[in-house]
Amino acid sequence: MFSHLREDIASIFERDPAARTTWEVLTCYPGLHAIYIHKLARWFWTHGLRWLGRFTSNFGRWATGIEIHPGAVIGRRVFIDHGMGVVIGETAEVGDGCTIYQGVTLGGTSLTPGAKRHPTLGRGVIVSAGAKVLGGFTVGDGARVGANSVVLKPVPAGATAVGIPARIVEDSGARRAERFAAYAVVQEQDDPYAKAIQKLVEHSSELEQSLAKLSERLADLEKDKQREQLRSIK
Repeated sequence: MFSHLREDIASIFERDPAARTTWEVLTCYPGLHAIYIHKLARWFWTHGLRWLGRFTSNFGRWATGIEIHPGAVIGRRVFIDHGMGVVIGETAEVGDGCTIYQGVTLGGTSLTPGAKRHPTLGRGVIVSAGAKVLGGFTVGDGARVGANSVVLKPVPAGATAVGIPARIVEDSGARRAERFAAYAVVQEQDDPYAKAIQKLVEHSSELEQSLAKLSERLADLEKDKQREQLRSIK
């Protein structure tokens, strides 16, 4: 347990420049408190003490503002930053090294008891503030979910999902997945939709220029025709 705690504290120092001392992290980081309250709640849950697991989970929600169902599976070195309003559902799975910011929901869209209703986050996934990941699909290793996005479909490893509903913005895969990006913000991130719109605008401009030239040419032809008619009359 203590080795895991040391890992968790080290991961917070790696991902939060505001962390100054180990004592501060131990006493003032609700995300860390929520993770360890969840460990206790899950122990009760997996040992048949379901009510006690839910009660412990509810205490954690009251104490930290972070609600993690005792049935959820949380990996190692998971960092819940700020954390207020985070909700993680019963069948959710959060992989090692994930980062979850405030206001995130890992929710379910199915009402079937016992089914896989909540998402699975791979290793090193970043889910930014206010994002909602809804459904029993997988968000691949190293993927990022932008702030306030609503993800309803699987996200490939190393990609970034943004928007409502979320669309996939391709990153350069593993190279970007290797480095941490706070709030899932990546410099020089290209949006294929923006690129497509830009190409349409450029194409439209080219068409306008072509039409203007054609219009001038037709006008010249009309003038030439009128001159010919005048000469024939004379």
